[in-house]
Amino acid sequence: MSKEVEEQLLKIPILNWIVKFGKKIKIPRLEGMSLYDVLELYVIGIIKGALTSRAGGIAFSFFMAIFPFFLFILTLISYIPIDGFQGELFTFIRGVLPPKTFEAVQVVLGDIINNQYGGLLSFGFILSIFLMTNGVNAIFGGFEYSYHIKEFRNVFRTYFVSLGVSLLMSFFLIITITLTILYQVALIKINYKGWLNTDDLNLFYYGKNMLFLFMIYTLVALLFRYGTKQGKETKFFSAGAILTTVLSLFSFYLFGIYVLTFAQYNQLYGSIGTLLILMLFIWLNAIILLLGFELNASLYSLKWQNKTKKRLENI
Repeated sequence: MSKEVEEQLLKIPILNWIVKFGKKIKIPRLEGMSLYDVLELYVIGIIKGALTSRAGGIAFSFFMAIFPFFLFILTLISYIPIDGFQGELFTFIRGVLPPKTFEAVQVVLGDIINNQYGGLLSFGFILSIFLMTNGVNAIFGGFEYSYHIKEFRNVFRTYFVSLGVSLLMSFFLIITITLTILYQVALIKINYKGWLNTDDLNLFYYGKNMLFLFMIYTLVALLFRYGTKQGKETKFFSAGAILTTVLSLFSFYLFGIYVLTFAQYNQLYGSIGTLLILMLFIWLNAIILLLGFELNASLYSLKWQNKTKKRLENI
């Protein structure tokens, strides 16, 4: 790793002890690389990768893609023969969004439902697919601006991959909500038969949260897997995906407390304050997504450097 950085850190009290301790901890499957090597490359990638600027671009494009995504999902609802699907979708959206923002989103959702914009072959539906694809494409673009990324796909290939991933994410959301409804029905039947008192055990609450957690992790892993050309080396269970999922859960909880306790956006900006809260929430989670990606990219870069070094030694 960078000798200059290491020499400077060794001159600083306390940090020099942390560096020495970090170099003693070897990371499995990194062929002798230490925890310090990983953290150094990770921090360098964050600093040189203009993380907040990339997150801003992702947040804007993703914000513009949210309502086309809802249009896509709500158009498909009429073809899903499951009672209560729309209500469960609204409950899911309310749970994901920050406090004080669902009311504004609900107005748009109500307009989409009350004014059907056509079927599966309508212009509005097809346009919504491409608009929500732009949100995923912006995420992939943010990944490729990473300091550690050296291989790139062409524009057309990236967009087609983004289209496929956006459709996969949509269908996975539908599957998750369907499983939640079926799980609730199963618990009601178990309770009715008298086999188990599911209400006292809060089985629906815990089961629903586990499905939500699995959905978040799977979507993150999907983005990391197909986000870049070198993503094919990323496994489903990766350090970056785990980090992103954990930090996302904390952001959902802590941001909700912040909005309810400290934020005064509605008093300062009126009704537009709701959109500002939503935009800030997306921006924070875009940063979290990039932090997880940078960790995976750092680990991949270390492995590649190590393999290159060994290959040169064997020549």
